[in-house]
Amino acid sequence: MPRPFRLPLLCAALAVHLATASCVAGAQEPEPSPERLASADIHHAPRTEHGFENNDGPLVRGSFWKWRWNRLIHGLPPPPANGYAFPVDHPDVEWIKANRSENTMTWIGHASTLLQIGGANILTDPMFSERASPFTFLGPKRRVPPGLTLDQLPHIDAVLISHSHYDHLDTASVEALNGQPGGPPLFLVPLGIKDWLAKKGITNARELDWGDETDAAGLHFWFVPATHWSARTLTDRNETLWGGWVVKTPDGAAHPYSLYFAGDTGYSDDAKRIGAAFGCFDLALLPIGSYAPRWFMGPPHLDPQQAVQVFGDVHAKKAIGIHWGTFELTDEPLDEPPKKLVEATHEAGLPDDAFTVLHHGQMITLDDPGEPGDSAHPPDACSR
Repeated sequence: MPRPFRLPLLCAALAVHLATASCVAGAQEPEPSPERLASADIHHAPRTEHGFENNDGPLVRGSFWKWRWNRLIHGLPPPPANGYAFPVDHPDVEWIKANRSENTMTWIGHASTLLQIGGANILTDPMFSERASPFTFLGPKRRVPPGLTLDQLPHIDAVLISHSHYDHLDTASVEALNGQPGGPPLFLVPLGIKDWLAKKGITNARELDWGDETDAAGLHFWFVPATHWSARTLTDRNETLWGGWVVKTPDGAAHPYSLYFAGDTGYSDDAKRIGAAFGCFDLALLPIGSYAPRWFMGPPHLDPQQAVQVFGDVHAKKAIGIHWGTFELTDEPLDEPPKKLVEATHEAGLPDDAFTVLHHGQMITLDDPGEPGDSAHPPDACSR
């Protein structure tokens, strides 16, 4: 190959690899405690000379190049049935900025959500850039604009990062949040990412291992396992940890609430461990996209049917599907995951509103005891 073409092609391959990194590879609720977390085998992440590992062992790794070739020759993914005109809601930004009394959730897109819980403003995996890539000119491009822009956000108290992949940890987004008026948020991150943030000038961070707990912004946070992997370059695979987050209001809160944000994960016994440790959740935010083809994407990514299994494993009263509809990372059409989710919930015998999706930008209120989905698990199975 002529030398002038080698570097651009190498950069292109690197961008695709890193941008698709997330694709590769009457009973009373039991109180979580260090003892219960340890008994559920989620108290420390396994680590070997090759980096962190999943609780159930290394992921089965398919051929990246075989997948890319198949994707190329078959023209995958196909476009959505109705093109890319996804509905986008426009929430009341001024109300959101002023809100300190109601628990709400707004889906920004992909795994990015704004959570207003217990008077605190929390962001999950903030991703506001145009590409999920180390490059501004190459890599998966955003197909739907963020439901809220950075300027429309209220002052963020804490940011939850699940892992290092580019569609979950975006440099421009965390740098912008670090410079927000009124002071930076607290970044809660997995092991190894605090140093990465420090190199970006972001020093207001705490890093946690699986099972670790911390208090911030008047809330309790636990970092819990996921079955996935990490990388931002070709040489740092699994050098930083990955996982999900549990958020709970303190005892005696006016509007008690418990939430599980899964981040990005494949199916394993982790969900059962988390359910055993925490008893139940008012809401679970579960990934439902980036699952095709299963021979390659199956180990690190849930498909909608498996997401329904996780919903049951963690004993959630309601679930919202995330990680779909924003970036074309894998081979399924961008609008397919919600359709498959409807099929999976019907097969599981769940009410239609138990496990649903939102429009980009859609805000829901979390305090209403009649909120859709409460019938999935009776209230006495998840007593507050």
